[in-house]
Amino acid sequence: MILLDLAGRDLRLHWVRSSFAVVGIVIGVTAISAMGILGNSLALSIPDNLTSVGNTIVIFPHISDAIGIPAGGGLNLRITGHELEGIRSAAGSNAVVPIRTGVDRIMGGGQAKTVALYAMDPADIPVLLEKESGSYLRSSPGVMVGERLAVENNLVVGESLGIGSGEERLRITGILKERGVGIDISPDYAVIVSDTWFTSRYGQRDYDEVVIRVTNPEDIDGVKAAVDDMLNRRERVVDVLDTRKVLRTIVDTFNQVSAYILAIGGISLAVAGISILNVMLMSVTERTKEIGIIRSLGVKRGEVVRIFLAEALILGLLGSAIGGVLSLAGGYLALNAMFQSSKYLSAATTLVSILYGVAFGIGVSLISGMYPAWKAAMMNPAEALRFE
Repeated sequence: MILLDLAGRDLRLHWVRSSFAVVGIVIGVTAISAMGILGNSLALSIPDNLTSVGNTIVIFPHISDAIGIPAGGGLNLRITGHELEGIRSAAGSNAVVPIRTGVDRIMGGGQAKTVALYAMDPADIPVLLEKESGSYLRSSPGVMVGERLAVENNLVVGESLGIGSGEERLRITGILKERGVGIDISPDYAVIVSDTWFTSRYGQRDYDEVVIRVTNPEDIDGVKAAVDDMLNRRERVVDVLDTRKVLRTIVDTFNQVSAYILAIGGISLAVAGISILNVMLMSVTERTKEIGIIRSLGVKRGEVVRIFLAEALILGLLGSAIGGVLSLAGGYLALNAMFQSSKYLSAATTLVSILYGVAFGIGVSLISGMYPAWKAAMMNPAEALRFE
């Protein structure tokens, strides 16, 4: 207790210098914790915002070989009906959903807006999408709209929606449940129409993509191989994406980015450690005579070491505590700005980032205080008493 009193007394006497050391630790801990929070939250957001993962195969027309081919060259950048039959054969009993896509202008809720259109057989819509309200499309003309599009444009079930330059009026039969960004489709800001209406209006008969929902995820590799064997035997006609691998790659990438971010924060904390080292060395020099007095009174070298380590610990605890609180508050504001939610802040892995920053700050402080503490303990009491 006496040793802590001595340590605290010196910090109070040189509070300006001590405050700067604390500020350095605060900045370092805040940087490493906040960057850890953001990096981890980004990694956690990927599985939440990328839907249709785990049992889905997405097939696109292969277009990489089309680079350099002049327009009008007759290249078909869509999946034909014949190719669709091959996909159905390869998929076996698994659900196959062919999709046509486009972009057009809509008029609804008193506002005009350009949105994505997804056209599919009405019977296939429940395979990919869930409704929030209303009903799914039937055989009669109608549309379903994404949840975000409906909310932001005040669209409701039963309202008439104008599509295209002629503003053909179609009734909104249902609002889709919010789904997030998908590797297959992203319907939250889109309009879903029937394939027959889309073909009659735009004349497009081929497909932009085909989605296979595999009943048993363990069969994904087999279905992929069957599609490749069926369509890509002679030349690559389609690209087959396994959403599990896409997700895994994205998550691994964000985890690496998070690790690099933490390393950058660690550098700033190391700089703060150098500041503490400098403060402690100045303290040892200024208190040389005091060290000589307490050593001559019988204070052992180990106790001198503990006095100076206590000073470093107090600086580290104070700076780390403030830095941890600031990073928590900053993370809350940043996550609300980025995701309109702070749910990732309460995740165990996110809280570990704060604890990691706080522990690192305390550790750096103690390490920075070791050399000054050793230097003070090694002083010759007689020479220290003569120091002016």
